[in-house]
Amino acid sequence: MTILRIYTDGACSGNQSSENVGGWGSILEFGEHKREMFGGEANTTNNRMELTAPIMALTRIKEP
Repeated sequence: MTILRIYTDGACSGNQSSENVGGWGSILEFGEHKREMFGGEANTTNNRMELTAPIMALTRIKEP
């Protein structure tokens, strides 16, 4: 059995101001395969970025 590991993080320079920027990142490891994903948004919150990272990672899983 191969184990799927997902590492995530998200952050934001402020909360819902027109000048802040947020970002998220995810790393998926499955056996010898590794995929890195990342993204960002303006005018967002830390909580939103923290939740976006695992959601985006889970959308990439191909097998049940």
